[in-house]
Amino acid sequence: MTSLSPSASSGWSLRPKRSSSGLPVNHHSSSLLPPSSDNSKRQKPWRSGYFAVLDIGSTKITCLIGRGESNGILRVVGCGWRRADGIRNGAITDLHKAEAAIRATVGQAERMADRSVDGVVVNLSCGHPASRLYNVRWPIGGRIVSEADIRRIINEGRMQATLEGREVVHTLPIDFTVDDTENVVDPRGHLCDTLKVRLNIIDAASTALLNLQTVLNRSELKLDALVSSPMASGLSVLNADERELGTTVIDMGGGTTSLAVFGEGQLLHTTQIGVGGQHVTRDIARGLSTSLENAERLKTVYGSADLASDVEDDLLTVELLGNDVPHFEQISRSHLGRIIRPRMEETLELVREKLDGAGLGSAASGRIVLTGGGSLLDGIRPLAERILGAPSAKGRHGPAFNRSVRLGRPKNIIDLPEKTAASAGFATAAGLLSWAASAERPFGDVEFRETQPSGFLQKVVAFIREKV
Repeated sequence: MTSLSPSASSGWSLRPKRSSSGLPVNHHSSSLLPPSSDNSKRQKPWRSGYFAVLDIGSTKITCLIGRGESNGILRVVGCGWRRADGIRNGAITDLHKAEAAIRATVGQAERMADRSVDGVVVNLSCGHPASRLYNVRWPIGGRIVSEADIRRIINEGRMQATLEGREVVHTLPIDFTVDDTENVVDPRGHLCDTLKVRLNIIDAASTALLNLQTVLNRSELKLDALVSSPMASGLSVLNADERELGTTVIDMGGGTTSLAVFGEGQLLHTTQIGVGGQHVTRDIARGLSTSLENAERLKTVYGSADLASDVEDDLLTVELLGNDVPHFEQISRSHLGRIIRPRMEETLELVREKLDGAGLGSAASGRIVLTGGGSLLDGIRPLAERILGAPSAKGRHGPAFNRSVRLGRPKNIIDLPEKTAASAGFATAAGLLSWAASAERPFGDVEFRETQPSGFLQKVVAFIREKV
């Protein structure tokens, strides 16, 4: 895999640095701020070389190897996927089984791509990821805002966000305020007394991240970066207008359902619900006294979250558990739907509660995009339109909004393992590849490290500059 290299033009390092816990910290660009729109139009969308990503889900592990092309399309040259083993709700529960599954998945992608992988960008779904907004102030004192001021105010925000046992993964500046001027994209060069920034900081439990690091080390893989799963899905299935006007991506996975709220072109909020497709499968297995394997097949082939009454007479054959000789029973398809629907209603009602309680106003009240393997369940869209699409309660954030719902699949990527709508199950992996190959850090994610001063006097001066 192509590795990142230090910048020759500045003191910023583009190699992943290590945090206090020893985990790699995400790093792409030498700038603390996203490029201006004029500059970004002139820049190539992708970095050169091949990139490998690993989506570790509760039901499926996926590895993609790909590259960006000059026409703006991502091309997958190698892919591997198999059932997740040793993983529950996105977290590592059995190091040996998880290692074997990861090795097999990556090996499959390597053989297809005819190239080896030594580092991967991995999705963040373990460690109960949390997203919090911080409003940070920094005194400038009537002078011009410098790069050092931006570094200090962002460091201040990270310090405020530091919690024992948690590790910051993403630091996302939403916008800056220069005195009374709001929504400033780049405050450098502005004259002001006070600089403010809104930060979205995403963190996770340190022990879960260290366990992830351990299993990757045992799999002989370097962790190049961690990327929030719903952020990756949003990169994959949304266009620029949707991210600007306010859209929520709901990634319906096997063990969890994750949400990402986008607005103003930025990622404003993420959260995770501990309910997913596996819970539906278990409900079917218990309700019909059948195996988990049969329950999964019934759900995938015949299941519906919003079954119409005209299929009442459709009969399905179910093999029952606990018999020495195979024993079968027939049920109606509508009976299967009545088992599935309550769990899907519960999941979507929990999603609505999260959105209504996020305090993001119209950004969380606009368009809904469903993606992930769970979005492939028949009837999920009309059910989501009834539960999520109804006007949200009018409150202090303004008038009620109607949420429209659509199904989302990866955009601008070719040669995924699945075609058309079924590719929604690879939305996170496709987004990880987009993040890894991007020439600039998506959403201005800030992590930085300056060249360390070598001499004693330089260290003293650097300390004074940082603290004073």
